[in-house]
Amino acid sequence: MITRRSMAASVAGMWPGLAMAQTPIQAPERGTVLVAPFSPGGAADIAARNFAAFAVRHMGTDPRPIVVDNRTGASGAVGTQYVARARPDGQTLLLARVGSSAILPATDPRTPYTVDDFTWLGMLDENPFVVCVRADAPWATLSALLEAIGQAPGRLNFATGGPATILDLGVRHMLASAGLAIDAAQAIPFRGGGDALVALLAGQAQFVGNNLGDMIGAIQQRQIRALVVGSQARLASIPNVPTAAQAGLAALTELGGWNALAGPAAMAEPVVTFWSNVIASTARDPGWLAATRRIGSVPRSMDGAGTRAYVQAQIVLYRDLARRLNLG
Repeated sequence: MITRRSMAASVAGMWPGLAMAQTPIQAPERGTVLVAPFSPGGAADIAARNFAAFAVRHMGTDPRPIVVDNRTGASGAVGTQYVARARPDGQTLLLARVGSSAILPATDPRTPYTVDDFTWLGMLDENPFVVCVRADAPWATLSALLEAIGQAPGRLNFATGGPATILDLGVRHMLASAGLAIDAAQAIPFRGGGDALVALLAGQAQFVGNNLGDMIGAIQQRQIRALVVGSQARLASIPNVPTAAQAGLAALTELGGWNALAGPAAMAEPVVTFWSNVIASTARDPGWLAATRRIGSVPRSMDGAGTRAYVQAQIVLYRDLARRLNLG
């Protein structure tokens, strides 16, 4: 059930300069579980595994592994709620996503958690919004796709990760911004972005609006064609794909995914400090930076306080967007 409220500016909260070098690091005694609340192969899963692979290098001399746990369902609410209810010992963490941590709380009053149910540890990266079709699809541009949708409302399908995800809300925002009805294309829900991509490749859906991280591999392998990317400038990873403004639909620049790290509320200060320093160190790791860009994301370091404020601003943004789309 989708509802309301307004676009808010990004909140800048950069990491304190040398904090990571000033605090002794002591890894958790047991391995850490990092919950990715969407399906394997999707942007959340990829980002979680990317972080886990590099963060362990910054966890001291005897680090335990970080194990990614895909807990899917309810537009990411199942895995997100699981972390909110976990012990605040720093051994169960959340790969927080725009859909489950901002869109869902913004638009569905039944969401079983709020910003206050988490300890926000840091922002990792941002992930632009892209609209894609299969490589053999007849639409070479975004305007051609929108024209086809307008000529036969309800005929074309798009794959979503559920009603309160950027895959769904982003496409409806695109349709409304183009002067079409928000149900001019039919939504087919899947468990997450990875499954949405599979549906596109299989022909179950004719197009997908999604985070670039989910789609970058298939774009570069020329299995699918990206018609637009919601970034301010063209991206080096997909240089031939026009920006939203270049494609004539600048409103898509408002949208985008992101990855942040959070734990349950009331984590002890030493635990918060440990993970904050691990995130900060990882964010400066050349290997992680290169890998993050390779999967279609833009690294963005932000401390816990800045991340919390950013998530709150995102909730305001998507409440306003849903209200403007008359969803709810």
